[in-house]
Amino acid sequence: MAESTPLLSQFNSPPESKRPSLNEAIEECIADFGFAQFVQAVLVSFAWVFDAQQTFISVFTEVEPSWHCTDQLRNGSCDSVFSNICQLPRDSWAWDRPIHSSIVSEWELQCWSSLIKGLPASSFFMGCLAGGLVLATLADSSLGRKNLLFLSCLLMSFSALITVFASNIWIYSALKFLNGFGRATIGTCALVLSSELVGKRWRGQVGVLGFLCFTLGFLSLPAIAYINRDSSWRTLYLWTSIPTFFYCILVHFLVRESPRWLLVRGRKDEAVSVITSIAATKNNLITKNLSGLEIEQEPLYDDIYSAIKILLKKKLRRLSAVMVIGFGSGFVYYGMPLGLSNLDFNLYLSVTFNALSELPASLVTFFFIDKFNRKCSCWFSTV
Repeated sequence: MAESTPLLSQFNSPPESKRPSLNEAIEECIADFGFAQFVQAVLVSFAWVFDAQQTFISVFTEVEPSWHCTDQLRNGSCDSVFSNICQLPRDSWAWDRPIHSSIVSEWELQCWSSLIKGLPASSFFMGCLAGGLVLATLADSSLGRKNLLFLSCLLMSFSALITVFASNIWIYSALKFLNGFGRATIGTCALVLSSELVGKRWRGQVGVLGFLCFTLGFLSLPAIAYINRDSSWRTLYLWTSIPTFFYCILVHFLVRESPRWLLVRGRKDEAVSVITSIAATKNNLITKNLSGLEIEQEPLYDDIYSAIKILLKKKLRRLSAVMVIGFGSGFVYYGMPLGLSNLDFNLYLSVTFNALSELPASLVTFFFIDKFNRKCSCWFSTV
C-alpha cells in the first residue's frame, strides 16, 4: 500500500503568499514622495500654464478697442459715447490704440454681426470638443500619457505660431479650431500622468498643483498683454507659442511615462526603469515587488465608439449628472473671463483680478482635498 502524505504535514505547510495586484505593487514602490517625483509632478503640471494662455488669449486679441472722434472733423454729429460707430463716416473717428492691436480693428470687424465676431471663440471650443472625442482614447491605447501630452502641446504650439500669419477672420477661426483641437487633452493628460507618478497619499495635492499652474498661466497673460499693449496682436501668439515649443522639448527628454501604463502594455523593463529613476525606494525592493508580477494585458480601445460603449455600461444617471455639472461649471467659468471686455473697466486689471480670485480656491483645495469626499466637494464647488 502506497504511503499517503501525513495529515499533520498538510497543516504545517506554510500558506502560499498572496501576490500583490498591479496597483499594490506600484504603490509599494512609489508611496514615498521623493524629490524626483516632485520634479516630475511640477514639470508635467506646468503644461497647464500654456493651456491657460491659449484658452484666454482671445480676451486681448479679439477685443474691440475704444475709439474717439477726430478733432479736425468734430462737427457735433460725432460722439464717442452715444454715437453708433457703424453710422459714422470712417474718416470722422479713429481707434484709441494702434490699428493692429486687435483683429477687430485690423480687419475692420466692428460693424460685422456678433456671430462673425464670435466665430473664433466658438471655433476654439468646437476644436476642444472634437479633440476631446478624437484624442482622448489615445492616452490609454497606443500613445500613452507622455506621448499624448507631448503631441497635444506641440500641436497647440504649432497652431498658435502659424496664427501669426492669418490674414482674415476665416483663416484665423480655422487655426483657432486647430488650436482648441490640440489643447483638448492637455489637462487630462497632465493630471493623470502626474498623479500616476506619485503614491495615493499625494495624488490629491499633485492634482491641485495642475490647477494652480493653470491659474498662474491665466495670471501671466495680462502681464504679457500689457507689456505688448502697443504691439500687434500677433506678438501675443509669439510670446505664448515659442515657450510652449521649448516646453515640448523638455517633456520629450525629461518627463517619464506612467509606470502603470507601461506595465499594462507589457513593457515591464521600461516600467522598472521609470520607477527606479523617480522612486525613493531602494532598487532591490522595486525588483522584488515587480519581478513576480503577472499582468494580463488590457485590450486596446482605439476608437471613440468603444470608449462610449464602455461608458454607457456604467451608471448612466450618475454620468449624466456629472456632465450637467461640468457643462454648467464650464459655462460660468469660461464665460466670465471671456466677457470681461464688455465691462467699462480696465481690461488688464479685470483679467488680473479674475485670475487672482482663483488662487485662494486652489490653496484651500490643496490643503483640504483629503478632508472631504468627492461628492461633497463637487456639491460645495457648484453651489
